[in-house]
Amino acid sequence: MLKPPLNGDLACIETLPSPRILATHMPFSLLPGSIGIQGCRIVYICRDPKDAFVSWWHFTSEFFREKIDIDVAFDMFYEGISNYGPFWDHCLEYWIESSTKTDRVLFLKYEEMVLEPVKYVRKLASFLGAPFTSEEEDGKIPEEVVRLCSFNTLSTLNANEVEVVQRGNIVVKKSAYFRRGKVGDWVNHISEEMGRKLDDIVEEKLRGSGLVF
Repeated sequence: MLKPPLNGDLACIETLPSPRILATHMPFSLLPGSIGIQGCRIVYICRDPKDAFVSWWHFTSEFFREKIDIDVAFDMFYEGISNYGPFWDHCLEYWIESSTKTDRVLFLKYEEMVLEPVKYVRKLASFLGAPFTSEEEDGKIPEEVVRLCSFNTLSTLNANEVEVVQRGNIVVKKSAYFRRGKVGDWVNHISEEMGRKLDDIVEEKLRGSGLVF
């Protein structure tokens, strides 16, 4: 999987054989030429906004190697100030596209995937045009995919424990991408009042869209 470089040079992508797998946090509206609709398939994964905030806070602090005051970070997130725009707008763009272009955009929620991982591995395989065969089902291949791609398995790989990723002039340990992955971990970092406040603003911004958390 390739993450586009920070300097904006995408020439390296063109050298990759098809089919390509790219990872990005860009809003749908900023994808080059609405690339998601031009023969590509997009898998979008979102989280409960409270857990998404805590994850963003931890990673941003690790990325810039400076711990940001969590109250300051929360106010920024609540006001819609984050790396790729307001959380609710980011989710809503992909949600709308997924509802009208079901063959091109698959919208997934992290909490649902954690609850039923095998179900969503099957769903992902079908969406990508490679559903599991009856022989693979009998051989428990979906379950094996879940095991191999689990947080525990990936986070303990030697490469992810010791190697680094270079993003422009910034070097980040791969381990920074694997913190906890737990649903509901926000309760260990922010107050219930902050949680309610964030829930309220997200509900307000998404009202009428059909997307709920």
